[in-house]
Amino acid sequence: MHKPVNPETDPFYTIEIDVPSDAWMCDFVFSSGVGEGAQYDNRGGKDYHLPTNGSTEKAPPLHIINIAVEMAPIAKVGGLADVVTSLSRAISDFGHHVEIILPMYSFFNSSPLLGAREFETNFDFGGCGITVTKCRVEGVMVFFVEPSNGMFARDAVYGWNDDASRFNFFCNAALEFLLKTGRQPDILHCHDWSTAEVARAHWENYHHNGLWKPKVAFTIHNMNYGQAKLGEAAFHSQMTTTVSPSYAGEVSGHPAVSGNLHKFHGVRNGIDPEIWNPATDNFIPMKYDADSVVKGKKAARDELRSRLGLTGYGDKPVVGVISRLTAQKGIHLIKHAAHHTLSRGGQFVLLGSAPDPKVQADFNGLGAQLGGEDAGFFFAFDETLSRLMYAGCDVIVVPSMFEPCGLTQMTAMRYGTVPCVRATGGLRDTVFDVDTDKARAAWEINASTNWELDGENGDCTNGFSFEGTSEGDLDYALDRCIDAFWNDTKWFRSLQARVMRQDWTWNKPALEYIDLYYQSIGK
Repeated sequence: MHKPVNPETDPFYTIEIDVPSDAWMCDFVFSSGVGEGAQYDNRGGKDYHLPTNGSTEKAPPLHIINIAVEMAPIAKVGGLADVVTSLSRAISDFGHHVEIILPMYSFFNSSPLLGAREFETNFDFGGCGITVTKCRVEGVMVFFVEPSNGMFARDAVYGWNDDASRFNFFCNAALEFLLKTGRQPDILHCHDWSTAEVARAHWENYHHNGLWKPKVAFTIHNMNYGQAKLGEAAFHSQMTTTVSPSYAGEVSGHPAVSGNLHKFHGVRNGIDPEIWNPATDNFIPMKYDADSVVKGKKAARDELRSRLGLTGYGDKPVVGVISRLTAQKGIHLIKHAAHHTLSRGGQFVLLGSAPDPKVQADFNGLGAQLGGEDAGFFFAFDETLSRLMYAGCDVIVVPSMFEPCGLTQMTAMRYGTVPCVRATGGLRDTVFDVDTDKARAAWEINASTNWELDGENGDCTNGFSFEGTSEGDLDYALDRCIDAFWNDTKWFRSLQARVMRQDWTWNKPALEYIDLYYQSIGK
């Protein structure tokens, strides 16, 4: 053991441990002592895993198959689709073999990304013929399960009374496909209520009939849907995750997971740095990075104003919302943000739509009332406009009532847009208030215990947050944000550069998933 030379500036000890020559990883649990009263740190049940130096062996590569009903960009409804694609790509980048199984929706036949689909196999199952085709999407091999009964001959992923039975059939057909073709992956990773059936069906119907190798991982993306199926899968899986540590804590008392907390973990989602990258984005007027953020965002801001008919006079702060307009997303606070931004001399832009016609009508009225040279509303999904907004806005507002993780705030930061959020779920885990969260930000981002001693890189805060659900609570954060823009624009632009330099990709979360996968298979 080597003690620190100067404990005030370098408080860490260095320890060297002899291990067997074929050990490629060491697991650690830390303790404050031995016996009664000692405190233990086992990283929330996951232990600490440190690679060894000079091992004669390497970690065995894993074979993971994600079974899901969504995948970006070919079948995207929500954040689940982004996670399935980006997590698969990130795990593959670490040298593991990752594949995806999806239903063969009829709308796939018109997708330009699937023109190279090839036949893989066919078999009989569930009273009908099953045809499986394959195609590489976003660098990942995807298998498409198509039953001859037309079960997935639909023009959308969800929206029918038989969704639950269709997806249960798909889960069993996917397992049958693996069995018939002799595949033995290490991990079957299923997602949300729609493929929760995989966990039960594997252990009850397939494990003892030939599909002997896989363990099951299950991720809950939103606890609000299909709770009975979520609980069933949490019981049968070897690891259950949800999409941020804070959301895991918030839902830990829910009956769906409360009896299985020993294998329940919160792992933050990430964004794909290749898909979301202002330095290579062809949909914004000027490519930029953290060093050129001021010029890049000004070009995007000018283009955004031109497209939405906003004035450029005074170069006012542009506050944006990119969201589905539902109760979960805090629609009363979104409306208030529009009014309050204008009252503070800013400009407000919104991209989103509501599945509820009454809510949509309310926002149509809001757009008619406020729309003009300082406010623009666009009520439809538009990928190009969303990218322009991420680049052109100065501030993104995410006032969710609950948010399992959220990708909007991380994508916004990737483009140098400062988040103003309600501190819940994944929003709390990714946004650190500039006034109140300096110590927490330093620990979470830099693993630093004293941000004040870290010099110019010590301040890792990246936005503005609030706790409550009232308009006044939102004002607490939004006012400080707008004040910072008006009172010290130079500092605000430096904050935009800072958030761009932070890593909200899948790099760290992917390693956590890999640790959990190895733990699940006992390696």
